[in-house]
Amino acid sequence: MSGAARKDIKSRDIKKVVLAYSGGLDTSVILRWLQETYRCEVVTFTADLGQGGEVEPARAKAELLGIKPENIYIDDLREEFVRDFVFPMFRANALYEGVYLLGTSIARPLIAKRQIEIVREVGADAVCHGATGKGNDQVRFELGYYALKPDIKVIAPWREWELNSRTKLIDYAEKHQIPIAKDKRGEAPYSTDANLLHISYEGKALEDPWVEPFEDMFTRSVSPEKAPDTPTYIEITFEKGDAVAVDGEPLSPAALLTRLNDLGGANGIGRLDLVENRYVGMKSRGVYETPGGTILIAAHRGIESLTLDRGAMHLKDELMPRYAELIYNGFWFSPEREALQALIDQTQARVSGVVRLKLFKGAVSVVGRKSPHSLYRLDYVTFEEDSVYNQKDAEGFIKLNALRLRLRSMAGGS
Repeated sequence: MSGAARKDIKSRDIKKVVLAYSGGLDTSVILRWLQETYRCEVVTFTADLGQGGEVEPARAKAELLGIKPENIYIDDLREEFVRDFVFPMFRANALYEGVYLLGTSIARPLIAKRQIEIVREVGADAVCHGATGKGNDQVRFELGYYALKPDIKVIAPWREWELNSRTKLIDYAEKHQIPIAKDKRGEAPYSTDANLLHISYEGKALEDPWVEPFEDMFTRSVSPEKAPDTPTYIEITFEKGDAVAVDGEPLSPAALLTRLNDLGGANGIGRLDLVENRYVGMKSRGVYETPGGTILIAAHRGIESLTLDRGAMHLKDELMPRYAELIYNGFWFSPEREALQALIDQTQARVSGVVRLKLFKGAVSVVGRKSPHSLYRLDYVTFEEDSVYNQKDAEGFIKLNALRLRLRSMAGGS
């Protein structure tokens, strides 16, 4: 049986599909391709995660491509995104491979969750995403789909079609009169993913890890060199591990992260140029801007340093790489991530207080912290005379800890 015949049989099973739709080149081509290949009803879903001015143009573009208004879903998920996904992740101080704040990874489970909800609302047979067969997002989306609806049908065009390059996509778009965005140089833009936590850039010149990113590529931050010559000081208030106010002003989760993005971007904070290990087995180079998140993780570690017991803090630090890897690899809805989250959240019960930070030319520094639950005791750590700590007690402590080292040495060990 030919590939075309197999595709025809497969397409008969799909009557309605919910497409994760950004309005960009890839998903606009996918929308038309679904209509041509599967001849099914397409429902577009665009998640407003704080990516900026992309949302309403996505509606107009979907209508231009023949989607009925009642089949266009555009949902403002900014508060849910920060409250239920970003903040829990930041309680863990999660960094993938020590530096990446997981801005793309953490958005995928929410998009998958809402897609499945829409599937149930409209009685769809399938979901579709625009992730390539080389990347991590295909895994993240589909693990989310199957965790929430085990019998869902998934269409992944990049694993099916022959439009296997950016050039072929552009040719297809031009042939079908699909509008193509241009960058500042009049070219097709970098491949980007944007939300309230970050924006990422991949492709074009960035595929060569030796080439420095062009300055005009960045959209959320000034360069550190062009940042103000005087530092900016801010204070972030935490309650049970979550940031709740900036400079004493209570803010919702999304509003707070927006404020930190503005402050961080104005001071050149949050740029990252990274070669990372994808879950599918290859290395990739990406450039990220995460201004607010970079401030937030520094502040959270600052308040934890004052309020967390040493054992709890060190245990969290040991578990963090595993937790971050689970999110990066797409296992947000896994039992192990939920178990780790329960442990992490338990440690945050007394992580409350205020952190003062200095923002200056790309750097964020904790310069003050205070908490009603502080474990810091000046009467114990002072270099002045005290009556609560007997320094002679340290002698026995040291000798007991040195015992195994002495025995090894006496036995001829090095």
